[in-house]
Amino acid sequence: MTAAPERGPGRIEIRGLTKRFGSFTAVDELDFTVQPGRITGFLGPNGSGKTTTLRMLLGLIRPTAGTATIDGRAYRDIPDPLTVVGSALEATNFHPGRTGRDHLRVLAAVAGVLDRRVDELLELVGIPAAAGKRAGGYSMGMRQRLGLAGALLGDPRVIILDEPANGLDPEGIRWLRGFLRHLAGEGRTLLISSHMLSEVEQTVDDVVIIANGRRVAEGTVADLHGEATAYVRSSGVPALAEALYRAGISSDRRDEGLSVRSGDLERIGDIALAAGVPIHELRAEQTHLEELFFNLTESDEHRNRNLAGEDSSPSQLPPPTGVPVSTVGPSQEVDR
Repeated sequence: MTAAPERGPGRIEIRGLTKRFGSFTAVDELDFTVQPGRITGFLGPNGSGKTTTLRMLLGLIRPTAGTATIDGRAYRDIPDPLTVVGSALEATNFHPGRTGRDHLRVLAAVAGVLDRRVDELLELVGIPAAAGKRAGGYSMGMRQRLGLAGALLGDPRVIILDEPANGLDPEGIRWLRGFLRHLAGEGRTLLISSHMLSEVEQTVDDVVIIANGRRVAEGTVADLHGEATAYVRSSGVPALAEALYRAGISSDRRDEGLSVRSGDLERIGDIALAAGVPIHELRAEQTHLEELFFNLTESDEHRNRNLAGEDSSPSQLPPPTGVPVSTVGPSQEVDR
């Protein structure tokens, strides 16, 4: 695949974005930025407002308030938007009787893209052998790859994907991870909604976590991991704590050892050796993204209000209004 041509930077900005369905607020004054050349993971529990946010960004739902822009423009104001933004919001938006190749040809015809681009993308996403088979017989993983091919038809600089790893086997997930990194390496902007936290942790550069339509965390994966610490188990805990303190390293008693506010295992080991303190276990510790996610989204403040029965569920709301879905656009799926 050739590098994306020189065009605008592809910066996504969400500012004060709000969407209400009657008395239910699906997205609540949301703010975040997605930078070009990086993969941003967009995370939140079911019903948190992820898909509603993506649909407002893509012009499929009209916001109640706020803005969602790409290079400072709303989607509807972008000339020839398919050359700027490619998206796949679900892996079921195919005619079951149409072959994978014909599905992409229909999209290509609407977008003014040559058929040779279709065959190039079928090779690129790894399903050329299945291109002549009806999409209704595709596995979920094959549908995900076909949806990704459709998102890339216009060679866009901004790519928005909703749960792209769903249905992929471990080999497919590994392929997807490398493919997304390749796209980001070309300077493209990638916004990936997902609930597969362990996979996101290995794939993305930046993370935005929302709960009940509000942002609860944003930053690089490294920043959200927090300060590196270590756990040391020893039969000489008081002596080790004193030796660490003299070396300028604080610690707290935990179980049969110490939680040490340093990720430098070599230095901790050297301090223990110099103090003559035996060590039975020494390991690095850091907050995993999954742990952070659940700590944030399951707190009393951010617990899903739908599950608590405090508001109407999105599935009980009237269908959203806005720009009709085109043949080449994402689907109008109710927010997950």
